[in-house]
Amino acid sequence: MASIAVCPGSFDPITYGHLDIITRGAKVFDELYVVVLNNSSKTPLFTIEERIHLIKEVTKDIANVKVDFYQGLLVDYAKSVNANAIIRGLRAVSDFEYEMQITSMNRILNENIETFFMMTKNQYSFLSSSIVKEVAKYGGNISELVPSVVENALKEKFTS
Repeated sequence: MASIAVCPGSFDPITYGHLDIITRGAKVFDELYVVVLNNSSKTPLFTIEERIHLIKEVTKDIANVKVDFYQGLLVDYAKSVNANAIIRGLRAVSDFEYEMQITSMNRILNENIETFFMMTKNQYSFLSSSIVKEVAKYGGNISELVPSVVENALKEKFTS
């Protein structure tokens, strides 16, 4: 049986921190679905289609990564693609409490899907999409935070 995992997020936009987790997760699982979820508590800068395009662009060289979108419960999506695991990235201890709550709820909803936490590389431990957007909005250098295709997309958003 193939090991299939889901790596969820809003990815608005995808950063090197996200890409670190995706790349490492793809080495552990046979298939990795990077799924864009709609976070109702956030107002996105990029449309879902734009986010999917950017993720596909930066993961195109990772053969076992598939990119998708889903509105609904993560465990329902995971079940629909026969995933047996969810990968959640952690930047710092402060992420753990929130992620533990989500994981606990997911376990209640479907106890057959395991959640794996991956710590991002130290160089990305401060990195969030929100910080990247804020720096990009004011013309700061984000070249070490996001792939060039994402940097260009951000520049386009903030100059139009």
